[in-house]
Amino acid sequence: MSRIANKPITIPQGVEVKLQGQDLSVKGAKGNLSWRVHDSVEVQIEDQVIQLQARLNAQQAVAMAGTMRALINNMVTGVSQGFERKLLLQGVGYRAQVQGKKLNLTVGFSHPVVYEAPDGITLEAPSQTEIAVKGADKQKVGQVAAEIRAYRPPEPYKGKGIRYADEHVVRKEAKKK
Repeated sequence: MSRIANKPITIPQGVEVKLQGQDLSVKGAKGNLSWRVHDSVEVQIEDQVIQLQARLNAQQAVAMAGTMRALINNMVTGVSQGFERKLLLQGVGYRAQVQGKKLNLTVGFSHPVVYEAPDGITLEAPSQTEIAVKGADKQKVGQVAAEIRAYRPPEPYKGKGIRYADEHVVRKEAKKK
């Protein structure tokens, strides 16, 4: 059984956490996030430390306490440091350009692909073959990166496509005559 819920979350300087009933809001330099804590989890905030505990001793309540602890920790980390996911474009003529909140991708189609970033997400293109997705919400950053990757996932023969920076693509051998 996981004991992650017992580990306290320390609130860094410049981060403000408010609890009203089961609604938790976290405010920091990178933005504001809010979440409704599950009813089976009790949250206590004192002396810049957040402590979570299951209200019942049931297995599902203890599991939910661990889940809520991880989500709240991600919120605190997100508003203080932020999250970033890097994507790489691999292929001849594959390019990315950022214009405001829009990302223009040239990835082998007959038309350019335009992706508009949702609120709370910033897109950067340090070079023509790199994309950086940044934001305070870990789930939203991962979702945006997955949506961009889905336009042209890496193919197994030549490795062309959009991939995560830390992704390893297993290459297949070409068909023999």
